[in-house]
Amino acid sequence: MSNPTFLNKLTDELISFYPDTLSDITIVLPSKRARVFLIDTIQSKLSMPIFTPNILSIEEFIQDISGLRTIDSMEVLFEFYNVYSSITEKKDLQDFETFSYWAKTVIQDFNEIDRYLLDQKHVFSYLKDVEALKRWNLELNQTTKLIDSTLEFWDKLPLYYESFYKYLLDKGIGYQGLLYRESIHNLESFTKNISTSNKIIFAGFNALNQAEERIFQHLMLHEKALVFWDVDYTILQDPFHDAGLFIRKYKKEWKNYANQSFKWIETHFENPKKIQIIGTPKTVGQTKIVGNLIEEIQKENPYLQNTAVILGDENLLLPVLYNLPETVESLNITMGYPSKNNPAQLLITKIFKLHTNAKQRNEKQYTLYYKEVLDILNHALIEPYIDAKKVENVIKYNNFTFFSNDKLFQLYEEYKSNESNPLFELIFSKWSNDASEIMSKLSQILLVIKSHLTNENQEDIIAKAFLHSIYQVLNRISTFIEKYQSITSLSSLFAIYKQVVDLAEVSFEGKPLSGLQVMGVLESRVLDFENVIITSVNEGKFPSGKSSNSFIPYDIKRELGLPTFKEKDAIYSYHFYHLLYRAKNIYLLYNSENSDGIDAGEKSRFLTQLEIDFPQHITKNTIYNAHLPSLAYESIKIKKTQSVLDRLKEIATEKGFSPSSLTSYIRNPIQFYTQRILRIREIDEVEENIAVNTLGTVIHETLKHLYDPYVGKYLSINDLDAMNAMVETETIKQFKEIYKEGEIKKGKNLLAFEVAKQNVEQFLKMEKKDVETGVAIKILFLEHTLEGKITDKSLPYEIKIAGNVDRIELRDNKIRIIDYKTGKVEARALKVDDFTELTSDIKYEKIIQLLCYALMFENIEEFKNYPVEAGIISFKNMKVGFMPFGLGKRNSIHDITKETIIDFKQSMLSLIQEILNPETPFEEKI
Repeated sequence: MSNPTFLNKLTDELISFYPDTLSDITIVLPSKRARVFLIDTIQSKLSMPIFTPNILSIEEFIQDISGLRTIDSMEVLFEFYNVYSSITEKKDLQDFETFSYWAKTVIQDFNEIDRYLLDQKHVFSYLKDVEALKRWNLELNQTTKLIDSTLEFWDKLPLYYESFYKYLLDKGIGYQGLLYRESIHNLESFTKNISTSNKIIFAGFNALNQAEERIFQHLMLHEKALVFWDVDYTILQDPFHDAGLFIRKYKKEWKNYANQSFKWIETHFENPKKIQIIGTPKTVGQTKIVGNLIEEIQKENPYLQNTAVILGDENLLLPVLYNLPETVESLNITMGYPSKNNPAQLLITKIFKLHTNAKQRNEKQYTLYYKEVLDILNHALIEPYIDAKKVENVIKYNNFTFFSNDKLFQLYEEYKSNESNPLFELIFSKWSNDASEIMSKLSQILLVIKSHLTNENQEDIIAKAFLHSIYQVLNRISTFIEKYQSITSLSSLFAIYKQVVDLAEVSFEGKPLSGLQVMGVLESRVLDFENVIITSVNEGKFPSGKSSNSFIPYDIKRELGLPTFKEKDAIYSYHFYHLLYRAKNIYLLYNSENSDGIDAGEKSRFLTQLEIDFPQHITKNTIYNAHLPSLAYESIKIKKTQSVLDRLKEIATEKGFSPSSLTSYIRNPIQFYTQRILRIREIDEVEENIAVNTLGTVIHETLKHLYDPYVGKYLSINDLDAMNAMVETETIKQFKEIYKEGEIKKGKNLLAFEVAKQNVEQFLKMEKKDVETGVAIKILFLEHTLEGKITDKSLPYEIKIAGNVDRIELRDNKIRIIDYKTGKVEARALKVDDFTELTSDIKYEKIIQLLCYALMFENIEEFKNYPVEAGIISFKNMKVGFMPFGLGKRNSIHDITKETIIDFKQSMLSLIQEILNPETPFEEKI
């Protein structure tokens, strides 16, 4: 890099200032991440080995001054609960889960008050007065319980603060703000103990809180510290530029700069830069462009030295990694992957929900819900090792929706392949109310999964990293449980788990000093790169937008000097421009989707500002749209190979073409191909609510079993009355046979049961009415299999047609072929003028079915001399009754004669020839 980086310049300055005492100085940086880069820079500048200077983050430095140990936000929350419990009356005491909802915000406000060295009494008094004014100082008899509780809360805040502060101080621990306030108390004594050679160097800072400002100025005044800023002249001189908001203020207001030089003000934007602003719809488009840009950079820089991808949105980490070219050999991820997206975390969450919901439904029965069970069984970290595929199939086949924990273990014992699996027992065995025991079980689950993984497979290595991260989370919670006695319920335990997970990250190993650097915005502080790609330069991401986790209103924050979203935006502005300072090739990517829908974004104000302030550096400003093909969708075509032709012959000569298979070909040849040739069936799924086809099967089977005893007989009124009396019993029986263990006594399924029962009763009522009027009905066949043949010299072999007909009866000396339909069918759907277009339009599918039945029935010698009609009874159009097939201009011919069958065969012949023709591919109908 021809333009020296900030860390290079800093190292040169320190070596020239302290050539012999470099090891004695303390360098304070904004974050821990920059330490390794600074150490490498120092090593590269020295010709002989020395002890490394003491390099600290600002948090570590403040910890040293305060003499206290900082604790993380979860530990702070538990400690605060201890204090809250000790000063709150038992009747008013909230459980930990409820407490944590407001306590996190209170702690955040305590933290800000302390970091900015405000008088807490004044702040809390002010806030209470504001709350009282909102209510116009209502008289006692005008207040409500809610108003009283709110004012009481503000009354207690000073007590919470003072008690908590003293409690933490006595234990030698604290949250960040407390450490800052105590640092100010200890600053004089700390300054006296700094030796002459032990200079403190503050480098690369921008936005300082009030405590940091006072510490910096005090140490500078006593000549114990030097501060090295990194700001551009153009930005600093512009009074309205947010990127220089803080440093401009320090340069103007700090008295130290009256007689000390201000380092460093650079002229970075006078150097040549190539800035490309690239918009693309949706987030995924940015990740694709990142991969393409890396390929371009590699043409001139194969090892991607001095190249960084800065993620404005941390959730883009995995999509970006997946889209990096395979030529990227060296990669360092200087950011953690959020644990909330960790697959091991998602598994633990599913297990928590399974057991929490089971206990809530029925603690004694421990009732499980099938979706929660199957979600766990099919989880990527569980499915390969749990040996429960048969159990899953049984649950789906039998329509188990809710079942007891005991039932699940009974199924597992019955269908397991090998001996007992510890993983199954650990996951699904009942949970007690002992939080420590629950954590132990969850930890054991992760250890069992880890035992199945190796170090030879890259996917296994990544899975181990995910498991280790969550294992640490569980261990941390176990420590909290042991140390604090605040977790009294499963819901509290789950709430704590979610909060700890939100703070946790999965760390990736890499080579921090070589190759491509992938990092978040904050990790890029004080670092410089020649090639920079920044993603998600959108409002709400870069800058992050308005978000306030505070009880202190905006106007009061402004008055007290606390930071608001304006200061937060200024911090992001500084980070953004700092990334551009020493970069030569800059690629700024943003989501150009401006709609209000999901994954939409507004172009960041930083880009507009850049276009106005530095247009000379912008070489490209474009929007990339996804490549759109000339056709939205191209239909699938599948050629008929010899194996396909063999399968067609097998169907045509052995099993036979069914009427439904022929109509499926007319509907869509690809559907015919997948279902009949490839024999692909729909996967069994649990029917939580009775499906339409299941309801139809129940009605069909109920009618069959009711009428079975009367096959071969003429129906009488007594027969129909007997059947009517059995409707409810038979319908329940058929539901149990077909819907298995599914629930039919409540909800939508109860309605479906009543519909089925009502349909059967209406059908019997219609039959009874016919018999009462003297119609002679003799049942010949129920659910009967028929077969027929089609032969022609144009066909390669004789074609078999086969299928099941619902009912054939002899009605007043006429054969009637009946097909039941549970859906609505209109009479006009069964009428046709002639057979010319019969096989070319799916609207004639019901006619084809009926005529196929008639064609097959023709072979039954016993009934050859009877006239034949075929039709449909639609249960959703029962008032019409039997709807016969009709032929001719007026559709008046209902009898199916030999001539009708011959014409129909001729029509079907052309369809079958097309199906068997090797030159005609299966082509999808769109």
